[in-house]
Amino acid sequence: MPDTSPTPGAESWTRREILQQPDTLRATQAVLRGRQAEIEAFLGPLLAKPDLRIMLCGAGTSAFIGECLAPWLTATLGRPVEAVATTDIVGSPALYLDAARPTLMISFGRSGNSPESLAAVDLADARIASIHHLVITCNGEGALARRGSANSHVVVLPEATHDRAFAMTSSFSAMMLAALSILTGIGAMDARVDGIANAIATLLPRADTAAATLAARDFERVVYLGSGVFQGLAREAALKLLELTDGAIPTTFDSSLGFRHGPKTIVTARTLVVVFVSADPLTRLYDLDIIEELRADGRCGAVLAISARNEGGETIMVDDATDLDDAGLLFPYIVPAQLFGLHCSLHLGRTPDRPNASGTVNRVVQGVRIHTTAA
Repeated sequence: MPDTSPTPGAESWTRREILQQPDTLRATQAVLRGRQAEIEAFLGPLLAKPDLRIMLCGAGTSAFIGECLAPWLTATLGRPVEAVATTDIVGSPALYLDAARPTLMISFGRSGNSPESLAAVDLADARIASIHHLVITCNGEGALARRGSANSHVVVLPEATHDRAFAMTSSFSAMMLAALSILTGIGAMDARVDGIANAIATLLPRADTAAATLAARDFERVVYLGSGVFQGLAREAALKLLELTDGAIPTTFDSSLGFRHGPKTIVTARTLVVVFVSADPLTRLYDLDIIEELRADGRCGAVLAISARNEGGETIMVDDATDLDDAGLLFPYIVPAQLFGLHCSLHLGRTPDRPNASGTVNRVVQGVRIHTTAA
């Protein structure tokens, strides 16, 4: 497998991989378009089964792809789509794997070498009578990609999406786009990708400046809030800041409505609260309510809205995005959070590509023992 570690002294891979997302999203859709016939031939018979269970699986950031997409896909497809982390499957397979129900397990993997991702596939094969696998990975040389079988189909995304930096950025957005495109129609996604990519390209310079300014304000805590699909995105945004600052800035996430039920006690005068504002007319009202409440409380260091509209106060607005639904807004909305994590890392004197100097946390997780039976 080629060495994908950052080169000492080179331009930050983290920054490069954040900025390349308009290009990698377009390239990802081009790969899917070129393989559309074979993907649809694999999925068609499975999706025709009314009792098919669809699971979106991964570990860490790869798991949060599922958390972002599952609510949207459930509503769009008119059938349950579940986000189930491979770390949950491996730890408690009896709770998460239904032996009698036909299942499509969609596995996300940047490297495709995480031990839990491989073990989850093996457990599903061993425990489920009718199991099929769709693997979406950024690494054609990874173990997931090379694990060929009659009941699986592998989609390898462009090489540029195989992020070399520690934190997943363009790999997250590319794998999320791939799943959204495959499950809602590759042809239909063609018309949407340019709008998403253009929105990100327009946003990047302003978001970069805003993120650097926010990082310089030395917030001691950061909260990310989002409703619907954006609760999963809030979780990913919180992880990005933790990873890139090596845990120096404590973070949490919640839904806009759920935040009042205890978690709001985290707020101090040095806390930044970031709210991802939904485009859904009803959901948006609840997002705006929590923004208004937090600003009126006057207890936060700052309340930042990330929105397709100008919400007043401190807002990072995604221009030319009023035609994007919430699934489309996932892609530009994560960019300011990624950039904020990057600038906080730099402000604290960390090395973004390798923020964990102790080596106790790694780009591909290490130290996992897979247990086949209880002791």
